[in-house]
Amino acid sequence: MAFNDIPVDTLKRKINELKRFLSISLSISNAHTVDFYTRDVWSTFMCVNPEEVLCAVSSTQNSMRAIEDKENTTFGFCNASKKLVDISALLRAAKAHCLPGLGVCMQLEDLMQNLRLMTGDTTAGQSSDKAVTPDEFMNCKKAHEVQAMSEVVASLAKYCRVKQVIDVGSGKGYLCSYLSMRFNLQVFGIDSSSTNTHGAQERNRKLKKFSKAYQKPNKATRKQTLDSEDTSIQHSRNFENSDGIRNFITEEKESFEARADSSALSKQVTNDLSASDNAGECPLDLNDSDSGSSFLSMLSLDVTEDISPRVNHSQLSLEEREKRKRENLERKAREGRGNIRDDGLFSPLTSYVTAETELKTLITELEDAVLVGLHTCGDLAPSTLRMFGAKQELRAVCSVGCCYHLLSEEFDHDRQGCVDGVCGFPVSQYLKAQECFCGRNARMSACLALERVSAGGGLPMESLFYRAVLHVILRDHYDCFKSEKRVGNVYSKASSFVDYVRRALKKLDLDDTKLSDSDIQSYHEHYSPRMNEMVAFNMLKVILAPCIEGLILLDRLCYLKEQDNVSHSALVQLFDPLQSPRCYAVVGIKESTV
Repeated sequence: MAFNDIPVDTLKRKINELKRFLSISLSISNAHTVDFYTRDVWSTFMCVNPEEVLCAVSSTQNSMRAIEDKENTTFGFCNASKKLVDISALLRAAKAHCLPGLGVCMQLEDLMQNLRLMTGDTTAGQSSDKAVTPDEFMNCKKAHEVQAMSEVVASLAKYCRVKQVIDVGSGKGYLCSYLSMRFNLQVFGIDSSSTNTHGAQERNRKLKKFSKAYQKPNKATRKQTLDSEDTSIQHSRNFENSDGIRNFITEEKESFEARADSSALSKQVTNDLSASDNAGECPLDLNDSDSGSSFLSMLSLDVTEDISPRVNHSQLSLEEREKRKRENLERKAREGRGNIRDDGLFSPLTSYVTAETELKTLITELEDAVLVGLHTCGDLAPSTLRMFGAKQELRAVCSVGCCYHLLSEEFDHDRQGCVDGVCGFPVSQYLKAQECFCGRNARMSACLALERVSAGGGLPMESLFYRAVLHVILRDHYDCFKSEKRVGNVYSKASSFVDYVRRALKKLDLDDTKLSDSDIQSYHEHYSPRMNEMVAFNMLKVILAPCIEGLILLDRLCYLKEQDNVSHSALVQLFDPLQSPRCYAVVGIKESTV
């Protein structure tokens, strides 16, 4: 069956439509909030009132319909003055030029169905009710992302008939661990931060203990079925739980010792893992009788190990003691080697990779593999696609990028961030030929989350307002107000606007004695009535954010379609944008060599 991805000619036409819209509206996104009052941004771009904008944005009357510009206007902007005169026209245009409005994305269900039909597997990618969800050892947001992406990656691996996965920018190894345990894939996680890779190794060690601990109560349960209910009750009375850890009483009650060890260890591991996940929004419920078996059911056989009965060390022969000591030393030596796979869990590697990196040198046991990246920052996302195109052993790719403000742009006059002349945007030859350019402020705006703001998430308007008024003070009283030195997170520590300004001036190494408290407060009182201008303007930035993100992602999709060795490519929404705003994945598959 053919893969129903969007034809390249249709994609280029949609890109042209989006570029035309952004050529008119991008100036709003490129206006810096810091300069809002010093450059009178509102009057520069707007011929409507702030209240009119806020009312239109919050209204539900702007339904999708044909865009009919008024005479001498384009998308609500006056052709002569280039100012916005029709807010409703702009909102309709923004809806029509975001990814859903352009109709360029493949539905996740369609992608999975395509992969299942092409592999002849009607169950591939479908989660088992008995399989544990990853929220047992990570927070809700990460669990949502890992579960959705792992299903796609596992289906890609099955379609390409590969058993290896390379996760670029693997971080703490959430996705790697789940892919390995849930789908029995050999996963190599590559991250440039040694702190992340070392942390991932420690995390794997804890997960391994977790899996062992849950094997013990299962064995104990099987043993207990041979005993009477009265005997079980009598045994249970032999345990104390003063500090949450049950104590072993007699050698005859090994099954209960196993249960105690499991409870204590699972609490310890859950606490350790949740701490690294910002206090674990979805903690493991140890009171759930199914939680243990469900976690164990997800583990691949090479992760779980048979737990031998406890034997008193003094009862072992000298030969057996030496044997166990030798085996323990060998195990520790294996775990100390960075490139050695540890009992079925993934292998974390520390390395900075580019499209030119020889993966077979980095990973000596590399075979054909699927390349993945979950929220790879800045230029790493396009570099992942370039790597996929350049390496024949990489059979498929699934890449979700983030941090668009960290992208380097080829046609930025400053050319900051480009490595050896290779930049993150644009990556496709089609947009390179047009010298497509966004701008850092626009890329920063692309990181805004429209769905969250629409759901009441709001924006940190007071802190933005403080910063913009501070810039006025710097202009009026200090010669270095254009300094690039950052103020930093002063707002969170300040008790008032006056306190904020004084802290900021000290951070900038400026003399704050030049201004009295009343002088500083007078600025706040002067600009407070105009705060609604900033609120309205930033809401327009939020509205335009999905369009800028769309251009960046369509450029990446276009790049894949330009590659002769890529047979299928698509842009797919993997995540719920309320839980994970950077929710789109670029998926590519190479022609089979079989």
